[in-house]
Amino acid sequence: MPAKRTTATPSTVLGRQLGDELRRLRETAGLTTAQAAEALDCTKGKISRIENGRVAVRLPDLTAMLHAYELSDQEIRDRLGALARKANRRRREGWWNQYGSVLADTYRDYIALEAMAGSIRTFQAQLIPGLLQTPDYIRAVTVASQQWETADEIDKFVQVRLARQKRLAEDQPLRVWAVLSEAVLLQQVGGPEVMNAQLASLLVSSENPNVTVQVLPFSRGAHASMFGPYVVLGFPEEGALDVVLADNPSGSMWLEREADVSRYQDLFDAARTSALSPTESRAVIHRRAKEHRP
Repeated sequence: MPAKRTTATPSTVLGRQLGDELRRLRETAGLTTAQAAEALDCTKGKISRIENGRVAVRLPDLTAMLHAYELSDQEIRDRLGALARKANRRRREGWWNQYGSVLADTYRDYIALEAMAGSIRTFQAQLIPGLLQTPDYIRAVTVASQQWETADEIDKFVQVRLARQKRLAEDQPLRVWAVLSEAVLLQQVGGPEVMNAQLASLLVSSENPNVTVQVLPFSRGAHASMFGPYVVLGFPEEGALDVVLADNPSGSMWLEREADVSRYQDLFDAARTSALSPTESRAVIHRRAKEHRP
């Protein structure tokens, strides 16, 4: 899903956190965005993008803003400076940047957020989630997408997806809760042998304490999530809001407004409630895996 065209760039969690604090400081100082922009000799748009976490905050700009807001508390100034440096470093130094030749900016944005996330809730209608895919399954999906032409590009994309999966085995692993349409288990990605191995691997992954897999069977009929896959990313920072990446007919769309995110949280809750239990789901996955035996 992240490889598709997306409608906007998501703000980073650290960028949003810094922007929120700067907005509160500006409002406490009684300044409008226009007055803040005048103090920094920039546009109102730049102030808005900083406060929304859309752009990196250069330390000279941060110093000028704090001066304009008459913030004298050195402890707060130091904390915001450290936060700005950390946010900027995250943007520059992520391991995914070394694969820039095969990754679209939007996919790098997704990986950057995934790297900071503490949890992922996803509904998938056609594919195994990338974090749970086997190398052969990844390769089959990559070839079928026709977005990469050379063997080297395909190899690098496979490496990227496998690198993402390391988050599942860290000391504080990423928590993944996936609800899969039963169609995901039937689609012969890569052929019977690849699918058999993929579903066997999915069974192993589902036994891990940080991974929950549920199957939404055909027998449940129509449901609200059937119109497209989505991912809800949750973050460990106190007060951090979830972010959603959702598919639509024209591509993918980032959603950060609280009302929009809440809608997808409700969609996921409805999907997991309608789906089979994890134990029942493992039985279905095991049965479907046997059907794919070559």
